[in-house]
Amino acid sequence: MSVSFWQDSGSSNRIQKDIVIIGGGLAGLSTAYWLQQEDPTLEIALVEKYEIGDGASGRNAGFITCGSVEHFNRLVEKHGREEAALIWGFSETNLNLLKEHIIKGSEDELLFEHNGSFSLASTDTEFKELTEASNLMKSFDINVEKVDEEDIKKRLGAEGFVGGIKYIDDATVNPLKMLRMMRTKIEQHEKNHIEFFENHEVSRIETENGNKVVHTKKNRIEAPIVVYATNGYSPLLDDFFKDKIFPTRGQILMTEKVPPFMEAACYANFVLDYFRQLPTGELLIGGFRQLQKDVETGYSDQTTETIQKALEEFLQTHIPPVRPASITHRWSGIMGFSVDGQPMVGALPTDPQLYFVGGFTAHGVGLAFNAGKTLVDAMFDRPVPAWISAKRLA
Repeated sequence: MSVSFWQDSGSSNRIQKDIVIIGGGLAGLSTAYWLQQEDPTLEIALVEKYEIGDGASGRNAGFITCGSVEHFNRLVEKHGREEAALIWGFSETNLNLLKEHIIKGSEDELLFEHNGSFSLASTDTEFKELTEASNLMKSFDINVEKVDEEDIKKRLGAEGFVGGIKYIDDATVNPLKMLRMMRTKIEQHEKNHIEFFENHEVSRIETENGNKVVHTKKNRIEAPIVVYATNGYSPLLDDFFKDKIFPTRGQILMTEKVPPFMEAACYANFVLDYFRQLPTGELLIGGFRQLQKDVETGYSDQTTETIQKALEEFLQTHIPPVRPASITHRWSGIMGFSVDGQPMVGALPTDPQLYFVGGFTAHGVGLAFNAGKTLVDAMFDRPVPAWISAKRLA
């Protein structure tokens, strides 16, 4: 959406803060959480266009997976052994931080399961690559297991796959409940100075007397520092992101509850498709954006018949236990894909008062909490790994 002249009331209500964070998803709340840990006296405004978690953070599949959008062997080919190990370790730390700071003690409430994830191959060619990836990962002491066709049938209730590998240390969660838990922990901090401004769509940001003035439909919020935690929507705020972060739609459907049959969450088709059974019995499946690449870019969050039909056909072909199950929900969300597949944190090269975090490339739940922490490191002049620093794209 955009803000019309009539909606832009030009309110004289001016709010003074130390920092304004734009974006009420995992990136925004993670940044707020770590800023509060850094200095609880900071006066922070977190501004969200709709309600907290209304974007991709409340619409994703809830996979807390290690690594990135690529199989580990491709990660090594692209980045080299040393940097690939750092990228993988970053996501492992992300999960450990989430468990320690947000999830601990609320596992059942958040539908958290730390039982791994599978990558499945439907062809011998893909299985060969997964096997190579598995062998390479073992040389890095990454906990991985190779599985064959019978393992998949027995442990996942799936057919039509020749083999695969299991990443032992991955996890799944209800992402929206986890986000709300993060907000609760922020608000319950004994020295909380973080204020949430929901339904405050930003129309523009101006510079005045050395500060930034964030104009919303309801207020003008002034602060010396602004953080863009808007991921796929970042290009709408600043042209800097137009060749660096690309809005990409992901589609999902959900079935009614069926008796438990699946050991852990799964990826297929070189990580383009994904499915999991929730602890409560529902089965979720998403992906297939490769069928309509031109359509699945941009800011529309409507579902499409082509991809939704493909998701249904996948279930009917590969997942026999859910063939009789009715579909209860269909939805989509806008993700931010970075130009090189890795997230980015830093400040705009043209304006050191504007910081940002985003570009999670479909792995926001597995990266954003630690990325928010890393952005805070950058804001306080601590070193940031080169592979996640936005300076790599300068």
